[in-house]
Amino acid sequence: MNKVKMIAAFFLCALMTYACGYRFAGSGELPDNIERIFIEVFENSTSKAGIERVVTNQLVFEFTRQRKRSLASDATNADATLKGVIKKIRTRTISRVGTGVAREREVIMTIDLRLINQSGDVIWTAKALSVRQAYDVSDSKLENDRNESLAIALLSERISERIFSRLTDNF
Repeated sequence: MNKVKMIAAFFLCALMTYACGYRFAGSGELPDNIERIFIEVFENSTSKAGIERVVTNQLVFEFTRQRKRSLASDATNADATLKGVIKKIRTRTISRVGTGVAREREVIMTIDLRLINQSGDVIWTAKALSVRQAYDVSDSKLENDRNESLAIALLSERISERIFSRLTDNF
């Protein structure tokens, strides 16, 4: 009898979860019944050269990984265009060895996004979407630059996942 109650409770929980609309992030549809989008190379408002390509390429990769058929090869074949602006990228020290020696730094990136349909109407926006990533600091400038570049690559990956998830959530 105890086993039957446990099985019944499991199915009841599963039914309630399904009925409440829970689903995996990113499994919804694009806004406004958009089926295919074109991702423009993001605008770079920072002093960090080339970051726009890194972020855009990572977002294209995320769409290819999650839902390849949603990408259009150019704006004319798309129902909408995703435009982004990298507003800020800054680095700050988050831990120190002594009074003047950094041990760990953090890169913080902020992006604004707009999804624009073929008529030119903005159908979705995300303002000040921000991510941060820590990295180790060493005595070598070359190693610090490499560590910062790796942190930026991780930031790009995480923000791309977040963008895809937010674009495909039907809340």
